[in-house]
Amino acid sequence: MTNLTNEEKKFLIDLGNEARRRAYVPYSNYRVGSALRTKTGKVYTGVNIENAAYPTTMCAERVAIFKAVSDGELEFEVISVVTDNGGSPCGSCRQVLSEFGLDTIILMADGNGKLVKETTVGEMLPEAFLPQHLEKK
Repeated sequence: MTNLTNEEKKFLIDLGNEARRRAYVPYSNYRVGSALRTKTGKVYTGVNIENAAYPTTMCAERVAIFKAVSDGELEFEVISVVTDNGGSPCGSCRQVLSEFGLDTIILMADGNGKLVKETTVGEMLPEAFLPQHLEKK
């Protein structure tokens, strides 16, 4: 894992926590905010966005990732995920993160800004299905 300073961790957790306020969660009231730092140093935030048609709801982590990718960023360093109770990324978010590298650090924090767990995508998604698993013809 890349060595992040406590200040860097706090910055990304605080950004995720601030973003959480903008989450659109009229059904679950479970606010999630995320802050993704790319290897070029750019930071993208995301929030969960719910929909009355539940399967179309989008997670905060994927919002941040899709914003970064749409700006041409494909290499990520660290992502914070902030919830009231320090919840972890869902399976879909883990899979999307794995597309861009198993070494990406995940910081899970609670609504008070307390770091609950620090891990990597690879640790959270062992035996990930990766691009190299697809046959090229």
